[in-house]
Amino acid sequence: MSALAHVPAPSGAASQLREGMGSRSLRNTTLVLAARVLSRLVALLTVGLMTGYLLAQDYGRFQLLITVSGLVTVVLDLGFNTLFTREAARRPAEISRYLGNLIPVRLLFAPLALLVFALALWPLDLAQFLLPGFVLMLVTSFSNLLRGALYAVQRLAFEAVAIVAESLILIALVVFGIRTKQTLPFFLWAYAASYGFSCVYFALVLRLRGLARLELHFEPQLIRRWLWAGLPFALTLVITGIYFKIDQPILKAMRGFTEAGWYGAAYKPFEALLFVPLSMLNVVFPALAVHHREGTGQVGWAVNRFYKALLLLGWPATVGLFLLTDAFRVIYQYPEATPALRILSLGVVFMFISTAFTGALNAIDRQALFTVAALGSMVVNVACNLILIPLYGYLGASAATVLTEAALTLLGAVLVFRHLGRMPLFHLSWRVLLAGLVMGAALYPFQHRTGVTALLVIAGGALVYGLALLVLRALDEQEWALVRRALGRSS
Repeated sequence: MSALAHVPAPSGAASQLREGMGSRSLRNTTLVLAARVLSRLVALLTVGLMTGYLLAQDYGRFQLLITVSGLVTVVLDLGFNTLFTREAARRPAEISRYLGNLIPVRLLFAPLALLVFALALWPLDLAQFLLPGFVLMLVTSFSNLLRGALYAVQRLAFEAVAIVAESLILIALVVFGIRTKQTLPFFLWAYAASYGFSCVYFALVLRLRGLARLELHFEPQLIRRWLWAGLPFALTLVITGIYFKIDQPILKAMRGFTEAGWYGAAYKPFEALLFVPLSMLNVVFPALAVHHREGTGQVGWAVNRFYKALLLLGWPATVGLFLLTDAFRVIYQYPEATPALRILSLGVVFMFISTAFTGALNAIDRQALFTVAALGSMVVNVACNLILIPLYGYLGASAATVLTEAALTLLGAVLVFRHLGRMPLFHLSWRVLLAGLVMGAALYPFQHRTGVTALLVIAGGALVYGLALLVLRALDEQEWALVRRALGRSS
């Protein structure tokens, strides 16, 4: 019987492989998360500057254009990014060959992406932003492709540098734009410039470090095979893009750019937290794929730990963001965005833990099943938005997002249970959930604090949460062993 709840403890070489990959993944996750935290702090400051400078309707236009760009990106990606990371992790010697084929394919599909993008912007009254929006989409796509090679070979110190550099370049350009009183297109070009830097940086790192030679090839047989294998990933990108982003176009159509701006401002802190599970997934996913490929029998063990790590971070984020929404006003500026952010905070924990199920299904070559889960979530999201936005406007869009995240988590869990066995969710979760509630009780009297005092409250809440985890013994001996190994090797 193969069940996640009863993964046998391996011995010998299998045990060493599991512990080595586990501690390496933990070290890399810590490194990338540290860089992401710094980057997101700078990014949130950037959002605060932009929402303080732009009118709500202009910020609504900006957010809507970014949303449409994200939806159209699939025409460039074709599902290849995730497939490339998985296959490159399994066959590092083939990275040059894979990139040599994927880069010209992406360029080949660029004109089609431009056409689709133009057709999408025209009915939304955003056609005047076509050029900067398309350049942003193009450089972002190539940046994500190239950085996938670093995740595949776990050379993430270079990724950490890029993450921080991108954010610093962006905020410098945004400050310049505000000081020189630039209009909306300038800020789109600023975002494009930060990702353009990443493209050049990753290309140099891959070449100079001998990780890949960027020599163009075109192997029709490889491309055909990858088009078929990447189809589920591409469909998932379309579907997840719709259920993540469709609320903005619907909200604009029904309530106008101003409410779209309020919602977009509230969505930014919520969306900013997405970097945590995605950064962890980018690090853990190659390890899960290797476990599955080599038949170590440890996929279930790894998924258990991944789920728990995501819950450890996602649950206090939900509790803290719900109680301390006022503390983040410096980011989203518009007072009307406060209730929307409080609603969105309820979806953070689902956004985190659903990533464990996403990674598991993709790593065991069941990406088509995750596409089914994403499709079900998309239906839930579109239906909820069409029902709730006419009734409650941008607050209804916020509630629809939470319901969608919960639906994706449920569907993903059911599929993982079916193919890897049941996870001991109660055993993995109850101590973490209780520790978060203890933290919430400590934060409650201070929920309306702002400014420097709010930072002290947040730090105090984190301390209370950490102590509660220790008292409740939320981490078992194996998990502490992974932490000690990771810290030992880092030092």
